[in-house]
Amino acid sequence: MMGKRDVLPVSGITCTNCAAKIERDVTKHEEVASCQIDFATSRMVIEWMDPSERDVMLQSIEQTMERIEPGAKFVRAEDDQTEKRDVTLWRFLAAAFIFSLALWTDSIPGYIVAYGLAGYDVVYGAFRNIWHREWFDEKFLMTIATIGAFAIAEYPEAVAVMLFYQLGEYVQGRAVRASRKSIQSLLNMRPTLARVLENEEEVERLPEDVSVGSYLVVRAGELVPMDGIVVTGASSMDTASLTGESVPRQVDAGEEVLAGMVNIEGRLIVQTTKLAAESSLQKMIALVEEANGKKAKTEQMITRLAKVYTPFVVVMAALVAFVPPFFVGNLEEWVYRALIFLVISCPCALVISIPLGYFGGIGAGSKRGILVKGGEYLDTLTEVDTVVFDKTGTLTTGRFEVTDVVTAGDVSVEELLYLAARVEVASNHPLAQAIVQRVGEVQAFESIQEEPGYGLHACDGEDHIYVGSARYMKRLGRAIDDSSVSTSVHVMKNDRWLGRVELMDTVKEDAFEAIQALKEAGYRTVMLSGDRREVAKKIGDQLGLDEVQGELLPHEKVEAVERMTATRKVAFVGDGMNDAAALARADVGLVMGGVGSDTAVTAADVVLMHDAPTDVVQAIQLGKRTKRVVWQNIFFAFGTKALVLLLGLFGIATMWEAVFADVGVALLAIANATRLLRMTK
Repeated sequence: MMGKRDVLPVSGITCTNCAAKIERDVTKHEEVASCQIDFATSRMVIEWMDPSERDVMLQSIEQTMERIEPGAKFVRAEDDQTEKRDVTLWRFLAAAFIFSLALWTDSIPGYIVAYGLAGYDVVYGAFRNIWHREWFDEKFLMTIATIGAFAIAEYPEAVAVMLFYQLGEYVQGRAVRASRKSIQSLLNMRPTLARVLENEEEVERLPEDVSVGSYLVVRAGELVPMDGIVVTGASSMDTASLTGESVPRQVDAGEEVLAGMVNIEGRLIVQTTKLAAESSLQKMIALVEEANGKKAKTEQMITRLAKVYTPFVVVMAALVAFVPPFFVGNLEEWVYRALIFLVISCPCALVISIPLGYFGGIGAGSKRGILVKGGEYLDTLTEVDTVVFDKTGTLTTGRFEVTDVVTAGDVSVEELLYLAARVEVASNHPLAQAIVQRVGEVQAFESIQEEPGYGLHACDGEDHIYVGSARYMKRLGRAIDDSSVSTSVHVMKNDRWLGRVELMDTVKEDAFEAIQALKEAGYRTVMLSGDRREVAKKIGDQLGLDEVQGELLPHEKVEAVERMTATRKVAFVGDGMNDAAALARADVGLVMGGVGSDTAVTAADVVLMHDAPTDVVQAIQLGKRTKRVVWQNIFFAFGTKALVLLLGLFGIATMWEAVFADVGVALLAIANATRLLRMTK
């Protein structure tokens, strides 16, 4: 039985191959149930079988990390890696200067000094790994290749291989740290302070220690620490960290603010509505932190391939070195060609650039308010051919507007609306609020009684006014024709039907644009709604959807999605708790995170913080861009390596081309992967 879970920040791990080795070595300990290194956020997650020897085990694990990747360690305080990076750079520059002098003077001692300065840690690491029976890694390959080059008097090539390898490692480290910033900038936004109003005094507390219902003071320039409702004050809020939206949002008393928003102007007093751990920001952070654990199929394939690929090339190199000389002689020439094989075979370009591509895509999405829970979902988005939408809250706002007023002729349109509003002002129902909003401020009747499920009954002196559904009118003895496709609120005065107010759920501004973009790209678009068939069909016709189904209960939505997934790749887009099962059942589920329920956000694979239908299109495009970059890297790296291997075999390529085929390809693949982070438009 597992006793404990530790999430420990680590530093110095910039190679995914090394991270995988560390995971395998740590998991071999009987005290450890599982170990996973989250490469994007520089954290190690350890599940303990027996945490009693935790401190001793952590020391042992740190030694394993240091052995596999020198400089890797647990972060204990605000450890700064800048100094270490600078030392690496200065060491490279010093070795390059000595190498230049050695080339100028053709000095063998100069080559040896330059080689030792550039590659002592690689050689040391290789021999230490051999001692632990770990043969086929890049340190082993570099060491054998360069010592072999020294043995056949190819001194400049030997030093150049080590120099460029170190340069590649340095630039790779910088690229990894840069790509981590977009994700870690979000993680670093955790509010660390809340000003709580207690007995008219401001007391500083940790957000975790503040209860729901407390009053917080948020000054200009400060981060909102917890989700809540503005009690007093008005301000502009910078919401870019949550939604990627650059335009500030205006908030007044009674409006909601979320943890992570920045108060731009005035002083606000906010009453908390959720615990710190349940805030929107914490949900985002949790989603991004978990994303890297769900590796894409391509990523898993390359990791498995690297394990087979490197030993295969080492065996091939041995055959190239010693078999041809039996037939054609010239051992030195064939050993040199074999060394070219070894230099090229390092799988760094693939092993680093593939995951870097995926969490580049995840990072680029989080900047835009599109939170993808893992690389595998970016892949699935590229395979989708059908996009299924819920209606209310997804394609429509969920807010009603008065679209038409029909009267029996006894009163005018304005009089009917005014009469209805004087009754509806007593109700919190969305339909009632829409009518009141249309009319403006009104005086409520003195006596108003609610008839649950039907409507409201008001008394005005001797007169009785009834406002509600057609079913309410029927109950009062008046059969009403209710064939309208809108939602209708009927008004009766005593026993006379005065007319009806028709309301429609308003379509989101960008819904039509989103549907058209999907259809132009060849996707089938479907809407599944719990609303009346007539209402759903009208919205569907308005937006140009391929298929519309109405009056569906939650389990019927799931059944409809299941029927589609039998023959198609389906993305389901929803927002409410009733969509959770359909979100989970689809090949990929996207949820409107700003309005979405906690259950729906948990069930979905992609969270759209803007609540904008066009972000569905953006998410699919992000998946396609990510996959395109990943496969570009795979073909480029394999193609270049295969070409130089072939040229080396025929004696055309030298060690210099081999260095490019290894380090150069790795750097170009990394640069290509980090392009995703700049794709914010």
